[in-house]
Amino acid sequence: METSELEILNATLIEPRFKHAAIFERFDQLNHGDSFILMNDHDPKPLYYQLINERGDYFTWEYLEEGPVWWRIKIGIPSDNSEAKESASDNEDNVLNVTLIEPRLKHPTIFGRFDNLQEGESLIILNDHDPKPLYYQLLGMHGETFIWDYLEKGPQWWRIKITKKVLGEGQETLGEIAAKDLRKAQIFKKYGLDFCCGGKKTVKEACEDKGLDIKKVEDELQHADTVATSSRPLPYNDWGLDFLADYIVNTHHSYLRKNLPDIRAYASKVLKVHGMRHPELEKVYQLVEDTSNELLTHMQKEENTLFPFIKKLVGVKNGMQLYTPGAFGTVENPVKNMIHEHQKVGDNLHELRHVTNNYALPEDACASYSLLYRMLDEMEDDVLTHIHLENNILFPKAIELEKELRKG
Repeated sequence: METSELEILNATLIEPRFKHAAIFERFDQLNHGDSFILMNDHDPKPLYYQLINERGDYFTWEYLEEGPVWWRIKIGIPSDNSEAKESASDNEDNVLNVTLIEPRLKHPTIFGRFDNLQEGESLIILNDHDPKPLYYQLLGMHGETFIWDYLEKGPQWWRIKITKKVLGEGQETLGEIAAKDLRKAQIFKKYGLDFCCGGKKTVKEACEDKGLDIKKVEDELQHADTVATSSRPLPYNDWGLDFLADYIVNTHHSYLRKNLPDIRAYASKVLKVHGMRHPELEKVYQLVEDTSNELLTHMQKEENTLFPFIKKLVGVKNGMQLYTPGAFGTVENPVKNMIHEHQKVGDNLHELRHVTNNYALPEDACASYSLLYRMLDEMEDDVLTHIHLENNILFPKAIELEKELRKG
């Protein structure tokens, strides 16, 4: 049928409270292959989404005129259903027109629809203003479990596609997560997830390796910032590289130089007193000696060679000196060596925790036994933070900085 012969429904002549009901009544009278023309004084896009919600995507919607005075839309039911699916743009079959919901029920309705989504599924919301407050409310309730994508941004209509993420897919690595918020490192430690030497894995990969429930770990990570702590996390990721290098030396290197002699002495003492009844203490002593020697040599290399060169790079960036390569070539070469040594230390710490059954004290443990295990546990916590700051923040940024300077 020619367009000129089609029935025209002028929505401007219908009382507002009866408009949609009248249009739906006319739509329901259509047979396959039939159409009518809707005429209005503004874009009736909300009607399009309401039709999809209530009648599905088996109709065609064709703009014949798009303002500024009149809008004419040809609405029909084709004989071939595939034609309708193609016409219903983007196959938007999960659309929620928020303007049609009672104000007090808007957010609960949206949250209910979001909760019903499966991982990877999407919901499109249509609104007559930017629903940004909803974004922050979703973020507060569900964390970073969704993608918020503007499909249309006013001035009359806002369309937002909200997609529920597939857990672990395309996520940051453990190291990157800890670099942004070290409080989350405590959750990784709780589940035995290596965010330092093994920090290149995603949460999904690390959980699969350990046989952990990724949903449980993700939930705890999302609420890490709500857990009360005695102090605010330090903004390591915002510090200058020279300041961060000095911090590592003055905090973590100093801690090790102060405490390693005592740890070694207690490991020897406890082995002599309790070694006959607890043969695992021989392994503890060997691991303490190996770790201590590795760390002391490692720290000297950093303080004498690597850290001064990183500070030099910062000076070049700030225009205080000219760039000249180090004797070792690029900074990436010593960094690789340091990361390799970190791995050896990390393996030793993991083995220590294994042979001591997570530092569980036997019934006959004396005060020295108890003190040794407490000091080893504290040392592990300090060393893991130490390695994290270097592997996931200081070293990657130093490599990138040198690349920028070499280009310039």
